[in-house]
Amino acid sequence: MTTNTTEATANDAVAPQGVTAPPAAAVPMGKAVLVLEDGRRYVGRAYGATGRTLGEVVFSTGMTGYQETLTDPSYAGQIVLMTAPHIGNTGANDDDMESRKIWVAGFIVRDPARRVSNFRAERSLDEDLVEDGVVGISGVDTRAITRHIRSAGAMRAGVFSGADFDLSDDEQLALVRAQEPMAGKNLSELVTTPQRYDVPAAAGVDRVGSIAVLDLGIKRATVHYLSEHGFDVTVLPASTSLEEIRAIAPDALFYSNGPGDPAASDLQVDVLRELLRDGVPYFGICFGNQLLGRALGFGTYKLPFGHRGINQPVLDKRTGRVEITAQNHGFAVDAPIEGEIDAPEGFGRVQVSHFSLNDQVVEGLECLDIPAFSVQYHPEAAAGPHDAFYLFNRFRELVSSRSTRSTGAHAQEA
Repeated sequence: MTTNTTEATANDAVAPQGVTAPPAAAVPMGKAVLVLEDGRRYVGRAYGATGRTLGEVVFSTGMTGYQETLTDPSYAGQIVLMTAPHIGNTGANDDDMESRKIWVAGFIVRDPARRVSNFRAERSLDEDLVEDGVVGISGVDTRAITRHIRSAGAMRAGVFSGADFDLSDDEQLALVRAQEPMAGKNLSELVTTPQRYDVPAAAGVDRVGSIAVLDLGIKRATVHYLSEHGFDVTVLPASTSLEEIRAIAPDALFYSNGPGDPAASDLQVDVLRELLRDGVPYFGICFGNQLLGRALGFGTYKLPFGHRGINQPVLDKRTGRVEITAQNHGFAVDAPIEGEIDAPEGFGRVQVSHFSLNDQVVEGLECLDIPAFSVQYHPEAAAGPHDAFYLFNRFRELVSSRSTRSTGAHAQEA
């Protein structure tokens, strides 16, 4: 919930040499306070829009890519704290937008940039925060807050500025504690595309086939890279039924990243389970990894503080290679990281293909008897790193090999 009380002013200053200064409406005005559900309070300055916002407070460890973070729909419902101390120095632009708007519920930084200095900048980050009504706070000890979350876990929180800053401590804390926790929330309907859209395979690339993409909070880079790898992409709303997907008759299926609790997405799990039984090749990332786990019959659980940032180390068990990955998830699949497991739902053998080197959390699943695999991280990371980009090629080869075998079998029958 966000109440935006910022008043815009016509004072958009442009400094010499094209360096953009934040507009007066975006300059921090007055005090703000971050209130955690355990009663801790951190007083700073208003940043972006002013008013009140509520959500789950989490931290992201990326040194770059703040615009990708802000516009990633997976962050819906969350107040994001940036552990990097200086945010906003490269400004904002349309090319780096990963969706149609900023999705974070709130934003916490230590030192917002006073000026923008980058040849790609079209405006300041402050302007985007104000435009999308994102209530933030700056001038707080983000290192201390991060250390507290690492110890106590992600928790409900609120940022209060403007008139809401003047609410009593008890009133602010009551508002924070009255909100629903992230566990049990289904947020896909909030962030998904309102209607189907199609993106053809990129020009000059050998076409592999068609792919149905269930948009659970997808980023634009994902659609772009699927197209670049030879797929005619059909992006579908999260509520798309099994019958509607079967009517499209795609050559492959993809589930995207997204926010919320995978245990609250039974509709998407049921659809996936039936399409796996149909033999449709499947690739899932992030939320799509968790939903594959549930479709196979495994459970999911909430992590203490999650994995968020672009510097998360993961081991690929197939190659023994360590990948530095971009991640954003607060839930994980509950499965043993060693050995082969018989899928409880009868899909044959499954193995964990990747796991986190920080805490041994499952980071990938590979089905050995059906054409399906998934990873918990983001191979399309526009802000980097690109260690996991090979997964798009792996999926392309999987779909191509099945198409070749199918064509050969039909030729023999003829």
